[in-house]
Amino acid sequence: MRRVLEGIRVADFSHVMAGPYATHLLRLLGAQVIKVEMPGGGDAMRYYGADRRYDGMAPAFIGVNAGKKSVELDLKQERDLVTAYELIRRCDVLVENFRPGVMARLGLDHERAKELNPDLIYCSVSGYGQSGPRRDWPAIDNIVQATSGMMSLGGGPQGSPLRVGFPVVDTLTGQTAAFAILGSLFRREREGGGEYLDVAMFDATIAFMTSAVVPWLVTGQALERTGNTGYSGQPTSAVFVARDGHYVSLGVVQQEQFELLAKILDRRKWLEDARFADPDARRSNAELMQHELSAVLRTRDAADWEVQLSAAGIPCGMVRSISEAMSLPSLDARSLRLPIRIAGLPDSEQVSILGLGILGSHDDGADLEPPPRLGEHTEEILSWLDRS
Repeated sequence: MRRVLEGIRVADFSHVMAGPYATHLLRLLGAQVIKVEMPGGGDAMRYYGADRRYDGMAPAFIGVNAGKKSVELDLKQERDLVTAYELIRRCDVLVENFRPGVMARLGLDHERAKELNPDLIYCSVSGYGQSGPRRDWPAIDNIVQATSGMMSLGGGPQGSPLRVGFPVVDTLTGQTAAFAILGSLFRREREGGGEYLDVAMFDATIAFMTSAVVPWLVTGQALERTGNTGYSGQPTSAVFVARDGHYVSLGVVQQEQFELLAKILDRRKWLEDARFADPDARRSNAELMQHELSAVLRTRDAADWEVQLSAAGIPCGMVRSISEAMSLPSLDARSLRLPIRIAGLPDSEQVSILGLGILGSHDDGADLEPPPRLGEHTEEILSWLDRS
């Protein structure tokens, strides 16, 4: 873990995914995150999934809440609302992802929070932002995948739109919020004073899709759906079936890469064929190019191609399942997997979550505490507030 945010306190009023993922990233950077949960079950993500044995500590909840402290507050009760006010006074950051207007009805909107703590960084995460005609529309991950245009980019030219197979919008929105908070903390360090941050899932998704959106903004032409063919549109940047039935993905997009590939595969005739002479010619003869390449790649197993071609400088990767990817030895070597122990889990108390995906020369390797049980730290936090 990196400890660059040591000493920063975060009041986390968020739930489910986008907000908690943002505060999870801040926690991995060393901030103390105090998770405020309502009585009667707390964060709904605690119960996400079909396996009821994990109720209260569902895998999806574990993934974005390790190391946080949980305080149980009924924000509709005056006594607990006063406690929330005291918490806001003593924190550097507040994150919430209720629908617009909910925090105001609770008496915890930015204007009230600013009165309590002028130096507070207040970050609101919502579907479509705190203003505009869609402000009050409900939104979850797959809805924003649809409305942003992301879903229209997936699948083949003639097929139906496809949802990305994990909550990519929630995750990228959380990352965007964490990025915004870091920038605001840096600004506060130089200039002083708090700030209000309005992070919308829709906005974050549009910004995330710059490689698809900007070409349309410049040319007025939308990208065509290309299925498993890469962004370049090159037929040699696609997915093929190997001898063992596994898929292998190639990323041959540059002329020198294609020439090298032809030599390695002993298909120098491709270099003399006008239909494959350059990228434009290969695009025009994409079906034939892929037919020829498929015939060669079916002669060896996917793992063999991955090793041979990658070692030679050809972008190539075997298409793995999650379980296969998690078995790669590089995960531990690069601190991608963080071990934590959680008492009472049905299968194993020793589990892992994912790290930041960053290696730095100042990483300290500190252990990460398990996710909190609902209200586990209520007395501790109340005692701390009283002492303060």
